[in-house]
Amino acid sequence: MTTNLFDLTGKIALVTGASRGIGEEIARLFAEQGAHVIVSSRKRDDCETVARAIREAGGSAEAYPCHVGRMDDIHAIFEHIRAKHGRLDILVNNAATNPYYGHILDTDLASFEKTVEVNLRGYFFMSVEAGKMMRENGGGAIVNTASVNALQPGDKQAVYSITKAAIVNMTRAFAKECGPVGIRVNALLPGLTKTRFAGALFDNQALYEGFLKTIPLRRHAEPREMAGTVLYLVSDAASFTTGECIVVDGGQTI
Repeated sequence: MTTNLFDLTGKIALVTGASRGIGEEIARLFAEQGAHVIVSSRKRDDCETVARAIREAGGSAEAYPCHVGRMDDIHAIFEHIRAKHGRLDILVNNAATNPYYGHILDTDLASFEKTVEVNLRGYFFMSVEAGKMMRENGGGAIVNTASVNALQPGDKQAVYSITKAAIVNMTRAFAKECGPVGIRVNALLPGLTKTRFAGALFDNQALYEGFLKTIPLRRHAEPREMAGTVLYLVSDAASFTTGECIVVDGGQTI
């Protein structure tokens, strides 16, 4: 008799920032493992494209747009989940923004506020609302996508790096307080990954080649290579893992 520790059959999973990149690959992998996935991002059409692809591949998915920088959107998506499903087993906070790339001393207030609203306030209150539902139903799993920038601030990415560092401590705070009610909370810290979000790093050949020299594996990651770690963190394979922040960076931060 064998046991599939990564089986998510019957689980209801919400993945934000799931219309492309790492979030899309997480959503697809969860569905492959049997979960019903709520594909969420800012634009309904983009969410529906991913959800449709999952269904066409034999999985179970629905699209529901949510801008995590807007509290009304956060409340709306959880009202929808409660009304339609009555529970939530998995939350992946993956949506993020980085509107400003430049010297820290030239940071404008609008960019600062937008970054904090999405990357920090959004993650916090998404976790609060998910945690309340999970507490009612005996537990669940939350994974936050942070970044290696949480450990080593990215050049000209100050506010983004600061919010990602805050996510690491937020992950541990939620894990500490929510563990007694059966909620596990962990984080993924990706390194250089080929996504549209990281496009500026790939468009500048000199910058890209400089990054590669800092990575022992001498290559960037593909989004799918991040999804496996998240699957582990939400699955029974990680049933005694909480408050951990797993770095997946090809050795960059060694």
